[in-house]
Formats: sequence, C-alpha cells, structure tokens
Amino acid sequence: MSRTPRMRRPTYRALSPLALLTLAAGAVTACGDNDSASNHPASSSATSSASPGAGKAAEAKLRMVDSGGHRLAFYVIRGSGSTIVLDSGGGEYSTQWKDIAPKLHAATGATVITYDRAGLGKSDVVPGPWKAESAVSDLKAGLKQLGITEDVTLVSHSQAGEIANYLAKDDPEMLSGAVLVDANLPQFFTDEEIPRLVAATQPEVDAARKDPEKPENRQLISTAEGFAAAHEAFHEVTWPDSVPATVLVSEKTPFAGSPEDARRWRDAAASFAQEAPNRTLVTAKGTSHEVPTERPDVVLKAVEAMFAAQH
Repeated sequence: MSRTPRMRRPTYRALSPLALLTLAAGAVTACGDNDSASNHPASSSATSSASPGAGKAAEAKLRMVDSGGHRLAFYVIRGSGSTIVLDSGGGEYSTQWKDIAPKLHAATGATVITYDRAGLGKSDVVPGPWKAESAVSDLKAGLKQLGITEDVTLVSHSQAGEIANYLAKDDPEMLSGAVLVDANLPQFFTDEEIPRLVAATQPEVDAARKDPEKPENRQLISTAEGFAAAHEAFHEVTWPDSVPATVLVSEKTPFAGSPEDARRWRDAAASFAQEAPNRTLVTAKGTSHEVPTERPDVVLKAVEAMFAAQH
C-alpha cells in the first residue's frame, strides 16, 4: 500500500472524513431518539394532489422482518407493483426519508420502502464489524419477506452506496435503476485514499471506544474495524452495465476542509458515471454531504426521472 500522505484536517466540522461517510449529519440526534415512535415514518402521513389516490394519506406501515436471527424494521407505503427503496447514510435510519418517501409515493404511485439497518432505529444490534455484504443480505431478506424480488429503484445515500454496489453486482436483475446520492463509490477507495481516511478518523474512533454502547459510537467503531481491508475489496467491485444509475454528487462533498480529497470524491463520481452510457452525473449545487436534508427537491427530481425512464 502506498505511503500515507499528510492529510489536512477538515475545519468545517469536528468529524473526520471517515466519520462523515459513516455517520451522516444528524445521526447523533436521530440515534438518541430511537424509541420515539413519532420520529418514524410509520407514524407520519402525507397528502398530495399528485397522488394516484389524491386526498388519501400515504402512511407507512411498520413490518418487522427476520434476517439470520435478528430483526429489522421496514416501513412500507404500499403502491403499484414497482418499488422504490430508500437506503440511509451511515448512522442514519428510516427517518432520514420521512419527508421524501410520501412525496415519491404521491408522484409515482410506487410502493416506497425505508428501513433501519442493524443496530439503528428499531432494528436489532448485530455485534462485530460492519460489513456491506451482511447489510446486503439484510436488505434482500427484508424485501423477499415483503414479496419484492424485482423492479426495484434503489436510492442510496453515503455509506449505503456500498450496499448498492454489492447488491447490483450480485443481483442486478432485482434492480430497474439506482440513484446514488453522494454515495460511497469503489472508484474513491484507492490505495492512496484509504490510509488517509483511516488516519483522519483515528481520534474519533479512540474517543468512541470510551463509550461503545452509544449507538453512534457503536456504528463508528463497527465501521472502523477492518476498514482498510474491506475497502480494498470494495475498490474492485464493478457496477453492472445492465443497471442504469444517476450519480448525484454534492458540490462541497464530505471534504470541504480538504480540497485534495474533495477533488478525488468528485473525480470518483465522474469516473463511475462515465463507465457506461446509461449513467448520469448530477451536481447538487451548494450542498454539503447531506443532500437529502438540504436539497430534497434535487433528490426527488432525480428519483422521479429514473423511475419514469424505467416505467
């Protein structure tokens, strides 16, 4: 592996770049509210005149599913035979999409699903390192139990980009398309970049180990364990040409305090988009890494366009 370059510490927030890719903004607050039913999509509703059932509230229903002995919380707004799955950034869970999900249902008529990954929201904790492959198994198990095996438009933010890439590689026939929202992409995790991320996050990991039971600390620790090896493997993952994708990249990136890393992040998104003619690169102007929160309209537009193109 290449010699670790000296990395400029981001100045705009306390978390390191790896922590940003692991814990999306708001994760500390969200995880602290895990037991509050009012924060879950299942407890909220939305009405839109654009909905196929105009005037009727689009309410998500909680479904607990089993995956290898642990339970996961899935929230389902039932619609047509097509499905849109919203996968949250690291440290976030289903509430990240509480405003976007009902609007997507209203605009498309599709079934819209959000869920809590293991250890977050109402889902069970699974000890040990975080593995994208395990997260893929959890997602597929949940969708299968909900009767969904095909025609999925996958929307993935940040760390969920790793889940999307492995899922697309292993089961491309499940996906009709994807929108990758400032997502982790294989092209970014080079032999030069991985050690920069590991070095930059070490202070946060050390601090988290002093209180490992806090959900946000547990998430950071589990992702840091084996990070280098896991992302060396992730770097080799290839997205199938058969699955169209929109790559939505933030203007400021997760690395506003490090121009070199910000450039690499943007270059990775551009490289991914250029590898097949059915991929589109979109820049969310003026946004930080938290695109779903700062510019939900941009996310909605991208998802609606992808869905319409495939249906």
